[in-house]
Amino acid sequence: MPTLTVRVKRFDGKKSWWQEYKVDVKSRRVSVLDVLLRIKEEQDPTLAVRYSCRMAICGSCGMVINGVPRLACQTLLTEIKDDVITVEPMWNYRVIKDLVVDTEPNFDKLKKIKPYILRDVKEIYESDKEFGQKPEDLEKYYNFAYCIECGLCMSACPVVATNPRFLGPMALAAAYRWSADSRDQGWPIRAKIVDSDEGVWSCHLAYTCSAVCPRGVDPGFAIQLVKVALMRRAKRL
Repeated sequence: MPTLTVRVKRFDGKKSWWQEYKVDVKSRRVSVLDVLLRIKEEQDPTLAVRYSCRMAICGSCGMVINGVPRLACQTLLTEIKDDVITVEPMWNYRVIKDLVVDTEPNFDKLKKIKPYILRDVKEIYESDKEFGQKPEDLEKYYNFAYCIECGLCMSACPVVATNPRFLGPMALAAAYRWSADSRDQGWPIRAKIVDSDEGVWSCHLAYTCSAVCPRGVDPGFAIQLVKVALMRRAKRL
């Protein structure tokens, strides 16, 4: 039965420090979140951890595990292999307490690009018209619709680290996703927002956002597709 050493970067609102815990586990087929919850239940109830679904759908348990932004519920000990686990709050966020960060700025940026279908309101509510979609239309944005808005891409982005005003991969990928939807007519509005220093032109093509996405979404590629559309002055994606 292996004994894990879990090093957690803690924060109480005033100071930050590293705290070490020893945890015996019967199997390595458990997640980092499982280990953290055992620490909380058996050793230290003051440890703050945010989580919800425990199945990589809600995106609540994002944190940096052994130097990589990941979902704690999705990261099994079998993947880590080492008996020493280092856990810290997501980078590029204001820490509220221990492993809990303030993700509200992400959603403020997301709101700017209007992450929903935009088209004439009368057409939607005052007619019986159906807005069908062909499989090839769905294919244009299908991968990007898997985003769960966990914010790991924002944590891994080197531009977000140096420029808090940068919209970042989460919002910019959403700008592509919704504008590429054949039912949407909002590209002219979103283009004005992303065609700026705070938008796609600040992306340095690091692709760290795509590397850490737990759902296999490729926000780095979405940003490049938006750049292409802007360069072509396309009327829609």
